[in-house]
Amino acid sequence: MADARESNERRLRRLDQMDKNRSVEGANRALRNLWAEGRKPPYIVLRANLLGPRDGGPSLLSRLVLPKGIALRFYLVAAFEAQCRLGPEEKWTNVLPLSGPGSWSDLFAADGAYDAKTGTYMPHTVNGRTADDLRLRQVQGALRTLEGLGSEQYDHALVDIPRGKREQRLYQSFRLMRETGRGGTQSPKIYVAPRPHWRAARIPIPAHFFLNGWAQVLNPSEVATWLVFKWLSRWAEKNHRKSGVYLHGERRTKMFGLRRDAWEDGCQRLRDFGLIRFARTVSQAEDARSLEADNSYFSDELVISSRKRYEPYRYQVTDRGLEENAVKVCKRELTFRQQQLDQAAKHRGA
Repeated sequence: MADARESNERRLRRLDQMDKNRSVEGANRALRNLWAEGRKPPYIVLRANLLGPRDGGPSLLSRLVLPKGIALRFYLVAAFEAQCRLGPEEKWTNVLPLSGPGSWSDLFAADGAYDAKTGTYMPHTVNGRTADDLRLRQVQGALRTLEGLGSEQYDHALVDIPRGKREQRLYQSFRLMRETGRGGTQSPKIYVAPRPHWRAARIPIPAHFFLNGWAQVLNPSEVATWLVFKWLSRWAEKNHRKSGVYLHGERRTKMFGLRRDAWEDGCQRLRDFGLIRFARTVSQAEDARSLEADNSYFSDELVISSRKRYEPYRYQVTDRGLEENAVKVCKRELTFRQQQLDQAAKHRGA
């Protein structure tokens, strides 16, 4: 409980600071400009390969659920930028600088440098670095993380960064890869804008996810949980609409790298924020027939005895919540949660 209280308090502090320095507002404005000046796609299409198992092992998504950095956010924003600019089957090329006006750094929010000793944010980051410098460092860190997904057998790197004469990374010349990674051949699998057909192999992400700040304020495990639900809502569309979806614990851990606590916390926060909801219940007979038709990623241990039936929480994705301002919604809900956690701590102390 203490960890949850401190974590929530820290998150609220960061949100407050980003609200004060209008960092999320600035990133939203930059993303809206890309959208308005481009093709104005209502949805950004993500190939489900990013979520699927990797050579029988965990997905690439599982390696992007990190406590620090913006690697997952960067890849999703890069897909947004590509599909605002490119038509289906067009190959990605970088047209943005890394820093400065209209750059990659402009597309991301940052809270700034926090001084734990004084409990305050400094007007500039350490050693004279500005907020612009901090965002640039975030972007470069994300590129290193995405490049580091590679391996000798099959290169799963989601970006390719060429090297200079002294083997230094030439960040400005990075290349975006497809959701499966760079590939095992000499020619890399450069990102190509997908066709927007609605199959389970495609995950439609509403543009509001980027334009209203959700991409900036959700943490990586919440984004991963939400993407899994988006995928399940496509993969088991009838189930999702009729009785909701859920994920078996073993598959959740092995495929997506989401531990039970991260998954349950992610589900709770997404529900608080209005991005998913508890599904309505149906009769057991109806439920069993539905699961028989759409089973693989649901629990195959639904009936654990003839007397007792295991009933997991079932959810439905509610895209309408994305139309709200992410900072405003998250601050409201996290403030309410902080009050509850503080009250619980007070009772324990009493």
